[in-house]
Amino acid sequence: MVSKGIISVRGLHNQFGDNLVHEQLDLDVAQGEILTVVGGSGSGKSVLMRSILGLHRPSAGQIEVDGVDLLRADSEQRVQLERRMGVLFQRGALYSSLTVLENVLLPLQEHLSLPAEDAEALALMKLRLVGLSSAVADNSVQSLSGGMIKRVALARALILEPDFLFLDEPTAGLDPIGANDFDELLVTVQRALGLTVFLVTHDVDSIFKVSDRVAVLAERKVLVVDTPERVATHPDQWIQAYFQGPRGRAAQQGKRHPVNAEEDA
Repeated sequence: MVSKGIISVRGLHNQFGDNLVHEQLDLDVAQGEILTVVGGSGSGKSVLMRSILGLHRPSAGQIEVDGVDLLRADSEQRVQLERRMGVLFQRGALYSSLTVLENVLLPLQEHLSLPAEDAEALALMKLRLVGLSSAVADNSVQSLSGGMIKRVALARALILEPDFLFLDEPTAGLDPIGANDFDELLVTVQRALGLTVFLVTHDVDSIFKVSDRVAVLAERKVLVVDTPERVATHPDQWIQAYFQGPRGRAAQQGKRHPVNAEEDA
């Protein structure tokens, strides 16, 4: 079994009024893996991600990131953790009033005091890393295609050279070709930089193309976490409908072999 991860969640409890989202939820994310989180509507995928990021304080439980207790960390520890976390939110969350370059530069301006020339050079390097030329740097966000928006958002998430990358539905709204291109980019970047990736998605194609392991949220907890192939054989009715339906079976034909997942003993 996978031992306690570099991200460790124990006994997580999230409740909004009478709506109990998570109850005694446990999850570990291993260093250097791509862990994909799936679940039905209302299962709390994004709430879990926001809890780990520190954007939402859970009702109870413990969250450790590289040994730091997130819920008890002081302000300096939290700032240091934030600098190690890159985030790609749904739909990219770019600022329409800023250019591509200005969007990518934002985390640098918030966390570091670099000379303008050095900061711009680093931002242009990150744009090239995600497959965009420097020619798009002065473009407006409105002029970008959906796929380019996701790539710019990824460049911004990587600008501080994080150890952890969090992505919330990164292929949502993309056509199949654009989604496949983004999946391939994610795997390439993750392997090149050795990132630990926490991915929330409903895209069954992405699950089999990028995931080392998959965690299924159901019944307010993690129902199962394992390789995509093993999760797909779980007898739960929702899992069977999700993974063994026509799209799920087709997606399994294009799966990649995970390189970071640990095998059960």
